[in-house]
Amino acid sequence: MGDQLGGGGCGSVFAGFRKADLFPVAIKHIPQANLFCKHVVSGQHRLLHCGFHLTHCLNSLNGKRFPTEVAIMLKLTAEKNDFVGTSAPVSLLDWYDLGHELIVVMERPVPAIDLSTYILLKKGSLQESNAKTIMKQLVVAAIGLEQNGVFHRDIKPENILIETGRRIPRVRLIDFGLSCLVKKGSYYTVFYGTERYATPEFCSSSVYRAGPSTVWQLGAVLYEMLHNQGFITKRFLRKQLKISGGLCQNLKDFLQLCLEEDPKMRPTLRELQLHQWLK
Repeated sequence: MGDQLGGGGCGSVFAGFRKADLFPVAIKHIPQANLFCKHVVSGQHRLLHCGFHLTHCLNSLNGKRFPTEVAIMLKLTAEKNDFVGTSAPVSLLDWYDLGHELIVVMERPVPAIDLSTYILLKKGSLQESNAKTIMKQLVVAAIGLEQNGVFHRDIKPENILIETGRRIPRVRLIDFGLSCLVKKGSYYTVFYGTERYATPEFCSSSVYRAGPSTVWQLGAVLYEMLHNQGFITKRFLRKQLKISGGLCQNLKDFLQLCLEEDPKMRPTLRELQLHQWLK
């Protein structure tokens, strides 16, 4: 284990390397008091094989209770067809329940920086073409989570990594500590996430759903990519933050749809993917 990469309410994350092959990893320490809930693993899951030392058969874990973050990352990693690094969510490599804390070991894309830092390096805002490249990948990633019944709940620039060692920047999703497994149509009345990105419906009625909330958060991320200022839902609703008039019409329409105050008026993730701006 090496230097600390970040920390927050859920735990602390450190850089590290696997001793066997020096593969870069991220090591997350989560105090027992910060484990919000546990999930019972059930159903049929195929063998998890990531091409590394970790091989878990979820069938053998059937009926056992795991921290939700571990259960979700197991599920997402199991859905990958081949090796670590083949989809947007970072892969789970191993975990250790020590009683007083949970340690989660994940892949660590290198070189990569979070989207918040990436935006700063681009002088506070991105060119439309660059923002489109990132948003296309984010929408695909969000659809993948939705298909797996996963609600991230905290999509924001700090939880989006950009792999910078490629000609085209590649998006990776991190920090599933506030995520949950959901059924279609489920409503939530307890807020988990970052308050500044809370949906209008939660601000007004203390209720939110997975799909419309994810679309809102994607809109907030896109706003920050383009406007050289942080997004805060309550300021946006009070018209203290406005969508720039200098954006092209298709982009402006896409952003306005994501940031519709009425969740029923927001498009689905599939509809977003088909929007003219992303073509």
